[in-house]
Amino acid sequence: MNYLEMNHVRKSFGDLEVLKDISLTVQQGEVISIIGPSGSGKSTLLRCATLLETMDEGTLSYLGQAAVTMEQGHSVYAKPAELDAIKQCFGLVFQSFHLFPHYSVLKNLIDAPIHVQKRPKEEATQEAMELLEQMGLADKANAYPHQLSGGQQQRVAIARALARKPEVLFFDEPTSALDPELTGEVLKVIKQLAEANMTMIIVTHEMEFARKVSDRILFMDKGYVVLEGTPETVFQSDNERMREFLGKLQKE
Repeated sequence: MNYLEMNHVRKSFGDLEVLKDISLTVQQGEVISIIGPSGSGKSTLLRCATLLETMDEGTLSYLGQAAVTMEQGHSVYAKPAELDAIKQCFGLVFQSFHLFPHYSVLKNLIDAPIHVQKRPKEEATQEAMELLEQMGLADKANAYPHQLSGGQQQRVAIARALARKPEVLFFDEPTSALDPELTGEVLKVIKQLAEANMTMIIVTHEMEFARKVSDRILFMDKGYVVLEGTPETVFQSDNERMREFLGKLQKE
């Protein structure tokens, strides 16, 4: 069964068509990286997949459960209660952490499991502490986000997403707000999750990381998936746009 399936997705903002007939399927345990120049539609695709944006056309399902179907040429969304259930299937880590500043690190982790998923506080707390241990942050449970470095905040954000026990984890440029020194510690955590067979979709501009950690890579440009395949296939492709994109990155 596909953990995630998107078919023939289109999305426009006014006259600007940002996603042009994109399809994506993700199997259990797969790590997919989405790369491409700014404005290629990567983050919009992620936002459509996580129900933060509504798509104009196309279908979306998680674990065989339809979130969006097509009727008369337009996307039709499932009822709110069904969408709420589907939202429990995935977690999302943003580039700018999105932690609650007035909550301690621990409260950031246990809030949704207790109030949204109605799990017992003791169980949620124990699991949260285990996640913080895994992230190397057990000693920061009572700290507040402003007391942490950017890399620590992003690791808390990853732990918070994992606390909801998602089947699929999305990352939207998880290191773009971090300086190079802190980038490594976040990428290390994502690599450990990949080794633990977590199903992940990662929008990233870290090419070497994408090459090492991904089962498949999608190269997007101007709203299309231009290339899709193994890291080797994509990075060694003689596709002109791909070569141009990599060339620009090497100059930066």
